Amino acid sequence: MPYPYVLLSAAVSLDGCLDDTGPDRLLLSSPADFDRVDEVRASVDAILLGAGTIRADNPRLLVNSAERRAARLAAGKPEYPLKVTVTATGGLDPAANFWHTGGDKIVYTTGRGAERAARALGPTADVVALGPDLDWRALLEHLHDVRGVRRLMVEGGGTVHTQLLQQDLADELQLVLAPVLVGDPSAPRLFGSGAYQAGRLRLTETRRIEDVVLMRYEPTAPGTGPLPGPADRHWLRTACELAALCPPSETAFSVGAVVVAADGTELARGHSREGGDPVVHAEEAALAKLDPADPRLPGATVYSSLEPCARRSSRPAPCAELILGAGVRRVVTAWREPDTFVAGADGTGVLTGGGADVVVLPEYEAAAKAPNAHLLG
Repeated sequence: MPYPYVLLSAAVSLDGCLDDTGPDRLLLSSPADFDRVDEVRASVDAILLGAGTIRADNPRLLVNSAERRAARLAAGKPEYPLKVTVTATGGLDPAANFWHTGGDKIVYTTGRGAERAARALGPTADVVALGPDLDWRALLEHLHDVRGVRRLMVEGGGTVHTQLLQQDLADELQLVLAPVLVGDPSAPRLFGSGAYQAGRLRLTETRRIEDVVLMRYEPTAPGTGPLPGPADRHWLRTACELAALCPPSETAFSVGAVVVAADGTELARGHSREGGDPVVHAEEAALAKLDPADPRLPGATVYSSLEPCARRSSRPAPCAELILGAGVRRVVTAWREPDTFVAGADGTGVLTGGGADVVVLPEYEAAAKAPNAHLLG
């Protein structure tokens, strides 16, 4: 179930209050940062706001730069990104700026909210019912598969940001910190209470923009069970990059692997033929660097660019059995093993038969195949 890349964007005061962009309301971002936001908007396929933010702030949600709009058109994209909102009740103001500026609009709502939203908006927007409840995974899947959205920018509000983070659906958080203290206990906050992903976020960039600071973060903690999470994509991409480090071979695949604890701590990594061993496999090389008694292994995830092997002639135990023997019960891979060297290879069957969840992210298959192109004809 592929989803768009989900980027959360927000500006906050030093005491954690949200940016308000409505008339006569507090503006936390600087002019230069508003231009940066405009640049990010121009780079995405869709922008999402919660219906509460539309009611409170009445934003236009546009790409303001004519040059950026022209560049989108030159690249074969619509002049403006798709504008998206979410409402449980379908209670929307048809006079709001959101509906009368920019390009196409789409509303995601519940079954009970769809009739009300369609009646209010008429042909102004497409209305999509997600079922009895708002289902974020169904929403993202629809955006990806039906509307062709590959990058989604989410500009709020706090409830939307909270739900996407708590459901482990946000790939990136772009947070602008303004040198302002609001001090109003009723002011909106960026995140609500509840359970969030384990571990620390990864800081990928800090940038001073006039008197504010942009901080970009990515999640690090693996997903759970059979559902992919945003950090799974980062770690699998890392495994594919490791595969490119393998010494070339005409008789074996080049594979990379990373073992990651439940809190997002990298435990070990390895790649095929590492350290001059002509037959060592990536998962084998990574697991060999760990203490078998490490208590983090049962909750860890193994990321392998190629499905762990089910049979091999070079060593007694195939990698699928090594993973199960280490206590790991979750594996994420990009590519099912072809019949090139082993007919009917089924490492996934061995793993699932041993109680492990196996997640395949086919969007990384091309990256996993790249260092093996000479073996695939």
